[in-house]
Amino acid sequence: MEAMGEVEQRIDGRVRERLLERYRAIDGPTCRRLTEAGLAWLRTNQQVVNSLNVFPVPDGDTGTNMVLTMQAAWDEIASHSEAAIGRLAKSIAQGALMGARGNSGVILSQLWRGFARALDDATLMDVPLFVRGLAEARDTAYKGVVRPVEGTILTVAKDVASAAEQAQKEGASSALQILERIVQAAHESVQRTPDLLPVLKQAGVVDSGGMGLYLLLEGMLRSAYRQPLDTPTVAVRSLGELTLEQASESVEPGQDWEVVVDFRPDATLDVQGFYRRLEAMGTSIQVGEGDGLYRMHIHVPDRKEYDPIDYVRSLGTVTRVAIENLMAQSAAQLSTEKDRLRLTAVQPGQIGAIAVSPGFGISRVFASLGIAAIVDGGQTMNPSTQEILRAFEELPTDKIIILPNNKNIELAARQAAEHSVKSVAVIPSHSVPQGIAAMLCFEVGGDFDEIVGRMTGALKNVRQGEITIATRSVEIDGVPVREGQVIGLLHGKLATAGDSLQETLLETLRAGRAQEAELITLFYGADLSAQQANQLADLVRQRWPEQEVEVVEGGQPHYPLILSIE
Repeated sequence: MEAMGEVEQRIDGRVRERLLERYRAIDGPTCRRLTEAGLAWLRTNQQVVNSLNVFPVPDGDTGTNMVLTMQAAWDEIASHSEAAIGRLAKSIAQGALMGARGNSGVILSQLWRGFARALDDATLMDVPLFVRGLAEARDTAYKGVVRPVEGTILTVAKDVASAAEQAQKEGASSALQILERIVQAAHESVQRTPDLLPVLKQAGVVDSGGMGLYLLLEGMLRSAYRQPLDTPTVAVRSLGELTLEQASESVEPGQDWEVVVDFRPDATLDVQGFYRRLEAMGTSIQVGEGDGLYRMHIHVPDRKEYDPIDYVRSLGTVTRVAIENLMAQSAAQLSTEKDRLRLTAVQPGQIGAIAVSPGFGISRVFASLGIAAIVDGGQTMNPSTQEILRAFEELPTDKIIILPNNKNIELAARQAAEHSVKSVAVIPSHSVPQGIAAMLCFEVGGDFDEIVGRMTGALKNVRQGEITIATRSVEIDGVPVREGQVIGLLHGKLATAGDSLQETLLETLRAGRAQEAELITLFYGADLSAQQANQLADLVRQRWPEQEVEVVEGGQPHYPLILSIE
């Protein structure tokens, strides 16, 4: 990724003069086009942003969350022909608000909210209004976070607003000049994030949310310059010797479509070369051969589902094609599972508890404790503000308690609470064990404030851990990790790494002071069988014979084990 100054140098002076005049002020249709371009460029680089994960765990989803948030914003204005930029900006902000996912998505929606507030009902956005909008965006985003952290998307937003103010002082007369300056400022701000947030420097990455904001703005500028938006950026240094290109190779991208093609090649097929070409298109690649017929299977990103088909057609005769929407398959399965849950039917005046759950087994546990509604979500699948809001708005009570059960979902839950006329309390549960501990204090007919206080107090009574597989090599907090190792986290922090699930499980429990606990619960994930989970539990019982050990089917993806130490 190049600095925008280098991009400007490739633009003919006369062309740039015309662009400066054309973008002297921005109206609704132009804003709509720039928003679409920002989304397109962010989507193109989605996996690059996802790869900038501090911890080497398979939950890098900042890029996905920001894309889905912007997609919701775009859906709100996709059919608009609004001429006034102020009214269009309000629609963008509303769409981003309802579609916000994860902390990065919520903060992005707050940036749009502040920006739209400054524009009000303006028809055109000139330089002073552009600068004022960026300042209001910054202020709104900072106010929306209880404990703002520098070295994040907030810092980039602040540096962007400052750069715009400086450009205005220096005499900028075109909105394009402001856009140029803030893209450059965002680029430089992202590169400084490791100096402000030590954990980024330890991990060798820049801030992912800040990078997402930079890409969104850069996409708008690229659109103004008429530059392509479909080729991912590569070879920009995030820190030291790590490049974004290298980082993106260590995390498997989230794929949306499953494509299967049967074909007969016109000539001898170079299978290795064929496979290499497919690797550039997607993941989960399988190639089979039989009686002169080849079958190709691949998972590809959204809007790329026809790329492998077109490629295969250049090699021979296609005899069969099958395309499946993986997201729809997953949603259908979850819908069927949720129909089997025995959720609590709350009455008017009672308290309705809502829990975010990453797996059907965990959902069953929550249902048994009195949950009235389940929102599917967790690592790599953060629900939107609208999904959370919809879950409790339909309940026949005005007293609602939400358990986000994930640090990256709490902001979306609070945003949903703020936009409801009901009395809504968000319990700051950052893990499934914390959520379950809180629900043990729940009473559907209890006093609202008293129950909220008891549930919040219960969070400190449980220690939680997670076991997963390292997605890259790194050293954080003195713990060296190799890609592919089994790693253990305690309270969201890297605690240990080992070469086997058994070794890492025992070491994580030791670090979590299992010897002081009365009960140890293992929630086993989708990739473990009940037999394997029980064998691990027996191992724990042998090490700590005085502690009670329970095994619960969790069904969560990516994390073979979630641990509760009480």
